[in-house]
Amino acid sequence: MKPAKQIAAVAFLFVFLACQQHVEAEAQTAPQNPKPGLAGSAPTADSVRSVVAHVPTPDTLRGLYVNRWAALGRKLNTLIGVAKKTEINALVIDVKDDRGFVLYRSSVPLAREIGADTADGHYMSRSRLRAALDTMLAHDIYPIARIVVAKDPVLARKKLALAIKRKSDRKPWLDKKGNPWLDPHQPAVWQYAVDLAREAHDLGFSEVQFDYVRFPDEKRLVDETVYPLAAGRKREQVIREQLGFLRDQLKPTGMRVTADVFGYTATDTTDMGIGQRWEMFVDQVDVVLPMVYPSHFARNSYQIRYPNAHPYKTLDHAFKDMASRSAGITNAAEIIPWYQDFTLGPPRYRAPQIRAQIKAGYDNGLQSWILWNPKSNYTLAALQPQQ
Repeated sequence: MKPAKQIAAVAFLFVFLACQQHVEAEAQTAPQNPKPGLAGSAPTADSVRSVVAHVPTPDTLRGLYVNRWAALGRKLNTLIGVAKKTEINALVIDVKDDRGFVLYRSSVPLAREIGADTADGHYMSRSRLRAALDTMLAHDIYPIARIVVAKDPVLARKKLALAIKRKSDRKPWLDKKGNPWLDPHQPAVWQYAVDLAREAHDLGFSEVQFDYVRFPDEKRLVDETVYPLAAGRKREQVIREQLGFLRDQLKPTGMRVTADVFGYTATDTTDMGIGQRWEMFVDQVDVVLPMVYPSHFARNSYQIRYPNAHPYKTLDHAFKDMASRSAGITNAAEIIPWYQDFTLGPPRYRAPQIRAQIKAGYDNGLQSWILWNPKSNYTLAALQPQQ
């Protein structure tokens, strides 16, 4: 056993003896299709603060995304098993997903008020969450809480004052799928994210990763919407200020504050219409995670006719742009890229395409990475065995 894992094992034993709140078997027998009513009472902050240990941040982070349904079903245990056997040492788990649903019964008053933790009838029990996090602690697997911020239909529908409004009638603006979005100008939107992040930390998550820290990516947004709280600020300034707010509020917890951004933000010199401009956000978080999926780069980007067919070459250009844009910025965030482990157009993405992305990062000095698959189904052949 590695020294770090010996330390983690001792910490796990301490936590287990201190609280004795679970049995490991529950996590191993969780239903594939979770049913309503599985949860126990919601944990309070006071009940977890004094006993919960946290996995320390690894020097090199290599992770997988775990969507909410995967976490509720048996797949979370499967992915923990993958981490035990491979180079993977972190899991990014949906604590609040892009539908606005919270993973477990929450103690955050707003989450309880709007039913975010029970809206779809499924949520993780207190004992099972404790079992999963303690298992990760025992095996030195770094748990990251993913919290989606602006794309939250549950909150936007329950609290109409927080939703983006149409100019025409001041009713909630709807995206192309018919869903309302939260207005990033609203302080309450970001406070809700802070409160959920604090709770996740108290429960045992080591890091928080904020996603959808932006305006909707639809061109019609500018012409159709109005923002009473803008006060003359540009979108990029709003996102900068709100990210700074998140980090300042969470600083006492000691957890890293990280943010997902569009992969092309390092190349495009505008805010891309969503409020994300590299120089304006890169010093406001501890880690920035660009989603550099080759399939998402437009044809002829970097003079590459089909970027998706050339993952190494595409990402090599993107990473060089990131280094150039961060140069000279005081306290610029660490960069940890998201890589594509899914197929969207030809060619089919298998181990060679995934390793090509990883190699592009390594060749540009980026040793840490996380793989994204929306269904949390991963190409195990692309992963190196644990050393």
